[in-house]
Amino acid sequence: MLLEGKKVLITGASRGIGRATAIECARHGADVALNWFKDREGMQETQAEIARLGRRAIEVEGDVALPESADRFVSYASAALGGIDVFVSNAGICPFHAFLDTPLEVFERTMAVNLHGAYYMTQAAARQMTRQGTGGALIAISSISALVGGGMQAHYTPTKAGVHSLMQSCAIALGPYGIRCNSVMPGTVATDINKEDLADPAKRAYMEKRIPLGRLGEPRDVAGCVVFLASDLARYVTGAALLVDGGLFVNLQ
Repeated sequence: MLLEGKKVLITGASRGIGRATAIECARHGADVALNWFKDREGMQETQAEIARLGRRAIEVEGDVALPESADRFVSYASAALGGIDVFVSNAGICPFHAFLDTPLEVFERTMAVNLHGAYYMTQAAARQMTRQGTGGALIAISSISALVGGGMQAHYTPTKAGVHSLMQSCAIALGPYGIRCNSVMPGTVATDINKEDLADPAKRAYMEKRIPLGRLGEPRDVAGCVVFLASDLARYVTGAALLVDGGLFVNLQ
């Protein structure tokens, strides 16, 4: 029960890593606030699972790309839960597309959700934490893509590098307030975001072969690392990035 009594806010919490993180935080004793967008069924499933664990889960729909969504989510959640201890910026999209003909709207939407949305939400959460005066933890879900390129992801990889850089700067800016800021860098995790890309059995087998642990990641693999960074076990960890990729990044052979 590493998060007993904590209040945790998570964006993009209806499916994938966001859902797994919300459930794992609840399993460790936290009450949670779930941001979601256009996925009521997924949100309800997440809420139901948290209720089965005996923890509270409130939900607020909102597009993270809109600045007003951040203020609405944080203000409502902090009032309903009685404050914020942990904020997890997870919401993101990854529409694969060739670089030379990427439509402007695909580039702009990816930037707006992944990078601008992370900035708006993190800033709103940090403001609430500083008002509370009791410190806290900010955690952003970056990606191995912050460290390596992708021929079909030139519009996506810069957003994940930016999210990691945001946490580094926030660690400096918010350290005096007792707020720790870290990022998690998942490798290839099987979620809805890459379901189509991994549908080809040959490609999936190739990806698995590149990973020293021999399998793709699962959302819960990432969620456990978020719980660690949110907990007092990581009380002296800030400005760091935790690579969660089964060894993919270091496998150069």
